[in-house]
Amino acid sequence: MPTLLVIDDEESVRYSFRYVFEDQAVKVVTAATASEGRRAVDEHHPEVIVLDLQLPDRSGLDLLRELRELDPKRPIVFITAHGTTETAIEAMKHGAFDYLSKPLELERLTQILGRAFDAARLMHVPALLSPEEVGDRIVGRSEVMQEMCKAIGRIAPQDVTVLILGESGTGKELVARAIYHHSRRADKPFLAINCAAIPETMLESELFGHEQGAFTGATRRRIGKFEQCHQGTLLLDEIGDMAPSLQAKMLRVLQEQEFQRLGGTQTLKTDVRILAATNQNLEQRVAEGKFRGDLYYRLKGVTVTLPPLRERRSDIAELAHHFLFRFNRELGMDLRGIAPATLALLQEYAWPGNVRELQSVIREAMFKAVGHILLPEFLPAALQSKTPPRKPDAEANLAGWLQDLLQTHPAGLYQKAIETVERALLPLVLRHTEHHQTRAAELLGISRGTLRQKLKQFGLAVDKVLAEEPEEGTEPAVSVKT
Repeated sequence: MPTLLVIDDEESVRYSFRYVFEDQAVKVVTAATASEGRRAVDEHHPEVIVLDLQLPDRSGLDLLRELRELDPKRPIVFITAHGTTETAIEAMKHGAFDYLSKPLELERLTQILGRAFDAARLMHVPALLSPEEVGDRIVGRSEVMQEMCKAIGRIAPQDVTVLILGESGTGKELVARAIYHHSRRADKPFLAINCAAIPETMLESELFGHEQGAFTGATRRRIGKFEQCHQGTLLLDEIGDMAPSLQAKMLRVLQEQEFQRLGGTQTLKTDVRILAATNQNLEQRVAEGKFRGDLYYRLKGVTVTLPPLRERRSDIAELAHHFLFRFNRELGMDLRGIAPATLALLQEYAWPGNVRELQSVIREAMFKAVGHILLPEFLPAALQSKTPPRKPDAEANLAGWLQDLLQTHPAGLYQKAIETVERALLPLVLRHTEHHQTRAAELLGISRGTLRQKLKQFGLAVDKVLAEEPEEGTEPAVSVKT
């Protein structure tokens, strides 16, 4: 269970944190003074610290500097009173993760601390562990995985940009973390940002920050990831979905190691190692004019390509047992093995969602399990049923449909065929996933941003789908991963 330390002299604030997180899988430790907080750090080793700027015995900024010397990777979130936000911004320049203004807003509190716990996990939990350890880690002894781990070992110490390619669910974030933990910057911050999950204007602010008044709602200066992550490592996930205007700014950062905040004129220097990840074919997007060629070639200083799970089936049994033991610990369960017949079904399945889908299947099966062995009947129906044989005339029917299409659309046949299939396929997949966009995108093997574009392109029920999922860039509750 992760630990949150709250250092604030107001009892009401300390109580608020205990109250908010009492039903969450988070241990809350509180302290009223800087000296009490310093002792609590040594005793409880919290993953995240919330620190008031105004403490009775010492300045919060002074304590920040001391805590950063102890562990520069631990996220520290500041609490500020009205009128002290400028001091909080200074604190962020010196390594604070973010800040909250009093009075505390529940939604803002849960969002920031959720991101802080995620950042703590990314920076402190290695992605390459011994087989006995059961956290998030790269699992697999197949030849292709061994070669990939060797490549990580060669790449990690070299301070170069790395482009990580692979289908959704193959573990691109784990590879990024492995590179970080074995790099020369392992004692500095590691932050990740999903370029597909945040609207363009907000993404620019998240990356580069903004000045007060830069846009409607910009009531104060914001420090972006490039300033927060100075001398550290930044993962740009789903970079293939980055808007063209941001691509130009990103190219300047890679070439010159400098940028300007949104709405600002001051040129700021930065020293950040960039890791970029995508499930898209960037060469194809360059050819289509949707991604800058100069940025692509700058990003692919070194490329790591993750194989889909169907190309390393010999790892499926090890992965399944890894998730079984991991969820035993996390859920307090006691399943001791997987039946051979269950493993056989897992081996036969195509795994369009890759390792992430396998993880979800094992977790779901464990909730259904009775006894100590994971039996075939506990698996989802899709894995238990054999794939029905294709009708003998299916191929002929397809050929006949294409022949009719050829007669009616002799020009642009390829595009018309693709659009017709997509128009039928997208609603089918959305119904299958109960209109959950993220799962639908994973089944289709495309990003969520691409799925949204196609839904709008075909005039499908985008509003209905959006209403059933959180807005992009927001979190409905605290997201804590350990």
